[in-house]
Amino acid sequence: MLKHFASDNYSGICPQAMEYMMQANGMDGIAYGDDEWTARAADRFRELFETDCEVFFVFNGTAANSLSLASMCQSYHSVVCHELAHIETDECGAPEFASNGAKLLLGTGEGGKLTPESIEHLVTKRSDIHYPKPKVLSVTQPTEVGTVYTLDELAAIREVADRYDLKIHMDGARFANAVASLGVSPADVTWRSGVDVLCFSGTKNGMAMGEAILFFDRKLAEDFDYRCKQAGQLASKMRFISAPWLGLLESGAWLSNAQHANDCAQYLSQQLQQVEGVKHIFETQANAVFVEVPEPVMIAMRDKGWRFYTFIGAGGMRLVSSWNTSKAEVDEFVADLKSLL
Repeated sequence: MLKHFASDNYSGICPQAMEYMMQANGMDGIAYGDDEWTARAADRFRELFETDCEVFFVFNGTAANSLSLASMCQSYHSVVCHELAHIETDECGAPEFASNGAKLLLGTGEGGKLTPESIEHLVTKRSDIHYPKPKVLSVTQPTEVGTVYTLDELAAIREVADRYDLKIHMDGARFANAVASLGVSPADVTWRSGVDVLCFSGTKNGMAMGEAILFFDRKLAEDFDYRCKQAGQLASKMRFISAPWLGLLESGAWLSNAQHANDCAQYLSQQLQQVEGVKHIFETQANAVFVEVPEPVMIAMRDKGWRFYTFIGAGGMRLVSSWNTSKAEVDEFVADLKSLL
């Protein structure tokens, strides 16, 4: 059995997503997203977010972020994001590629969060024609280091965005975990907070694959279906992406899966706080725990069969829980770590 806290990408398909995928497999369906499953899933998103948004489905997060950002700006524009943002550190230049060259401007802030001051500094740094014009603000919710933007922090960012006529993109690779952490509605943390476009991940929330892109500003979605087709993101059998989404949405598993993952991360964090020689790097607010331990200990943990990442964010050991993580796994990990320290 694989022993890991490497990523929620490692986890399998949750029962609710699998059940609906099997239902969709029980009948033929119209191709290219014109099927009933895709229509129903899109309507469920509109109900969940309490607004008539445009909804598109793509295979993965890189495509979701890159294509949505490309729809929000021209090649001569720029996108302001945190220096640790996924679109900067882990997309292999895909946002720039998809937008034909829009530049990423890197801001700063504690805990992986952009601050209004950092945004304003980048936006006002230059205004001449020789510099790419800032057009979009991208926030990651939760951040790459597992912290969560509060409603007040989002409101402050929206105020700066309005002042400089910037659109807001939200990378919601673990959006469900942020909603579970904040205890607010999806609408409150997105369009009511000024977000124009959300990329909502299903892959990390119990699906085999699939991301939903929600355009709260419908004007930005003009011809987006063509953009998806051109990028190879129009699934011919779209129902096998949208039906699992419907399973998560209709059952409420999208939120309960995230809450379970968050609870396991909190339990792991609490257990590690009692281990001498372990230092927490960031506060655990969603489903990721960041800690520092001696390098030889990390090597020894890998020798024991544990898998985890060390290159994410600001160094240290990143430990991510998922919808199917158990407290028994947490206890085993902590016991092994204690034996080495």
